[in-house]
Amino acid sequence: MKTIKALLVLLLTIVAVTSVNAQKLHPLRKLQLAEMAISQLYVDTVNQQKLVEDAIRGMLKELDPHSLYSTAKETKALNEPLNGSFDGIGVQFNMVEDTLLIIQPVSKGPSEKVGILAGDRIITVADTAISGVKMERSEIMRRLRGPRGSKIKLGIKRRGVDELLYFNVTRAKIPVYSVDAYYMIRPRVGYIRIGSFGATTYAEFMKAVDTLQTQGMRDLIIDLQENGGGYLQAAVKIIEEFLQKNDLIVYTEGRAQRRMEYRATGKGRLTKGKVYVLVNEYSASAAEILAGAMQDQDRGTIIGRRSFGKGLVQRPIDFEDGSMIRLTIAHYYTPSGRCIQKPYAKGDQEDYAMDIEKRFKHGELYSADSIHFADSLKYQTLRRHRTVYGGGGIMPDVFVPLDTTQFTLLHRQIAARSLIVNATLHYVDQHRQELKSRYTSFDDFYSNYTVPQSMTDSIFAEAERLKLKGYSKEECDKTLPMLKVQLKALIARDIWDMNEYYRIMNEQNRIVQKAVEIATK
Repeated sequence: MKTIKALLVLLLTIVAVTSVNAQKLHPLRKLQLAEMAISQLYVDTVNQQKLVEDAIRGMLKELDPHSLYSTAKETKALNEPLNGSFDGIGVQFNMVEDTLLIIQPVSKGPSEKVGILAGDRIITVADTAISGVKMERSEIMRRLRGPRGSKIKLGIKRRGVDELLYFNVTRAKIPVYSVDAYYMIRPRVGYIRIGSFGATTYAEFMKAVDTLQTQGMRDLIIDLQENGGGYLQAAVKIIEEFLQKNDLIVYTEGRAQRRMEYRATGKGRLTKGKVYVLVNEYSASAAEILAGAMQDQDRGTIIGRRSFGKGLVQRPIDFEDGSMIRLTIAHYYTPSGRCIQKPYAKGDQEDYAMDIEKRFKHGELYSADSIHFADSLKYQTLRRHRTVYGGGGIMPDVFVPLDTTQFTLLHRQIAARSLIVNATLHYVDQHRQELKSRYTSFDDFYSNYTVPQSMTDSIFAEAERLKLKGYSKEECDKTLPMLKVQLKALIARDIWDMNEYYRIMNEQNRIVQKAVEIATK
C-alpha cells in the first residue's frame, strides 16, 4: 500500500510540474508514465505485456501499411519460410477429416529414414491421440515440431495393416524450398517458378538453371505470379546473373537512410538469351524489384498484369524476448528512378487492403485500357528508352487479362469448401499403389491418365447436397473441363511433387501460355 501511495504521489508531482511547462515532458516519458499508472493504479488486474504490445501496435498502425509488430511466436512463423529450414519430422501432410494423412515424406528426411510411407496416417504423438479428437492443426504442428536431435514416438496406421505401427523419429533440419518448380516447358525454353525470396532462393535458382542448361535451355521464363517477396538481397543476386558489370539493379533511400545502390558485379552467367518475367496483381516487393530491374535495363519482357505495388523497405528491430518490429525505413527505386509504391493514407490500412478489390471493380484486371497513369509518372528505360510508369506496381510490357470464364462460380465454391482437395486425398489414398505401378513415369501419366467420371460425379453430388451457390447442370458442364485439369494436377502432386503439379496447371495458365507463345515465335 505504501508503494502504491508513493507512486501516486510521484505521478501527481510529475503531472503538476509538467502542467507548468508541458513542453519539457518527452513523449517517451509520457508513454512510460501512462503505463506505470495503468499497471499500478487501474481498478482491475492488467496484463502489462499486452499493454505494451498494444501500444506498439497502436503507434505502428498510424504509419504505413507494412510497418508491423510480431510476437516471438509470430516472428518465428514469419521467418521460417525465409530462413530456408525448420526443425521437424520431415513430412508433407494434409488433414483428411480429423486425421493427419502423409502425402509424401521429405526425401532423405527423418521420417523416410525410419520407414514412414506416403499414405500413412499419424494417429498418436508421444502416446497421445491426435486423430479423432478434433485437435487444432496448430496444436498438432506444435507436437510434431521440436528441437533438432530430439526424438518423438509416432503411432502410424497403414493401409492393409491391422495393428498400429510405432516409429521413433529423430527430429532434424527440414529444408523449405522457395523455387516451386523448374522444367523445360518447350524445346530450348526453360521455366522456373519462384514462390518467395528467402535465404536459399539464389542457390535453388542456380541449381535449376544448371539442370535446365544441360537439357538445352537457351531462353528462360521466370514465373513470379503470387510471389509476395521476401529478402531483397536474394532478388538482387538473381538479377545480377542477367546484367552487365555496374548495371544498376535497385536503390533505396529514406529520411534517415542515405541512398544505397545495388549494382551488378559483371560475373553473371545468364547475360545471353531471352528472358520473360511473369507477374500478376499478387506479385510484390522483391518480386517487383526483379521485374522492375529487368524492365528498366531492357533485359527481359514483363508479361501479365500490374503487380501489387510495394516499394517500401522494412528493417527488422529485434527484442530480447524474440518479438520484432518490422519498421519501414526507406523507399526502393527501380534503375530508371521509379518508386512503385502504390498510394496509401497513413493509418488507413483498410482502404489499402481493398486495392485489389478496387482493381476488379474498375475493370483493370480485364483490360489494359482501364489503367491510367499521370504524365508525371512517366519514365524511360535505360537502353531502348521505352516509356514505363511509376506510382503503383510494375505495368507489364505484355498485358494478359484475367479470364473469368476459366473458373466458374461453382468451381470457386467447391474449391472454397475443400471438396477438390479432399476428393484428391481420398482417391490417391485408395489408388496410390495402383497409380504408381501403372504409370512408371510422369510423362506416361501426363499423356495417358484420365480423371474418372466417378470422381467428378461425387464432387458435384456433394455440391448439390450442400446447395452451393451457382449449382446447376449447365454450371457443372462449364466447370468440368477445368475441374478435371486441377484434379489431375493434384493427383500428380501427391504421387510426385509440385513440379509435376505446375507442369499440368501451366498448360491452362494464360500468362504462362502467352510467354510460351512469344518465346516460341
